[in-house]
This record gives sequence, structure tokens and C-alpha cells, in this order.
Amino acid sequence: MLDPNSGTTDGRLVMTITSNTPASDRGFRYVNPALICDGASMRAQCRQLATVITVKGVVDGGNIERVTDFINRYVLPEKPVVIDLSGVNGFAPHCISLFYDVDERCSARGVDWAVIASPSVIAELRLEDAGVPLTASVPEALHHFAEGILARRRLLPLLTKSA
Repeated sequence: MLDPNSGTTDGRLVMTITSNTPASDRGFRYVNPALICDGASMRAQCRQLATVITVKGVVDGGNIERVTDFINRYVLPEKPVVIDLSGVNGFAPHCISLFYDVDERCSARGVDWAVIASPSVIAELRLEDAGVPLTASVPEALHHFAEGILARRRLLPLLTKSA
């Protein structure tokens, strides 16, 4: 039973919420930090439809191996990959090898992939016919992957019926 003498004049119960965290931590939010490597920052985010890998800055001979390794680390079986290079403002010509490595890894794992390219990346792709699956934005790539999943789900009941 509640005590009517709870500290208020009208008999209402007053509740105070306290926190044990220091004042400097009150604004803390979980953030997936970027990995910074020789002029490029990289971040991966696992979403329901695909893993989105964002690369910003300059991709050149000094960091191409680490960028490729970072992207390949997040190519997971049965999870499409979106590589967002829209923030790349410098892309060396020999870094086209990144796309061949990613294509090989995705083919081995059986996953689809898409690239959002900045103007500097598109300029290099035009010089070399790499067959990169380009898309305009992350939402467009996710929509494309969602349509593929829905199409497979519609086809699945037809495959399980016997004649």
C-alpha cells in the first residue's frame, strides 16, 4: 500500500530517476567508428537487406590493399554488399583491381553486390571496362536487393510443387 505522505501535498507518489553515469557520458551513443587509413576512411554497417560499406577520401596505391581487405572482410555468405564510394574524391587508375577482387569474392560466396561511384571513380571505370554493377544510391541498391528476394520467394512455392 502506498504511503499518502510521500512528500507531496496532494498525496501523489513522486519518483526520481537517477543515473550512475558521469555527466560527460550522458550524450554517448553507440557509433560504428570509421577506420582511417592513409587518406581513406572506411565504415561498414550491417543492414537487414545488405551490408553497406562506405569509403570516403582518397583511394590510391598507399591504401588500396587495406581498402580491399576491409571490403572483403564484410562480404558474407547470403548477404548482398553495397559499396558506397560516393565520398571518394581521388581514385588512382590501378585501383580498379579493387572491383576485380570484390567480384571474385562475391562470386565465391554467391552474393550480389552494387557500387555507388563518385565522379572520380566513374572516370576511371570509363577508361576500363570492368563490368561493375553501378547504382545511383544506397536506397536504390537496397530496393534492388529487396526485389530480388521477393522474386525468389514467389518462385519458391512453384519449385516445391510436384507434377
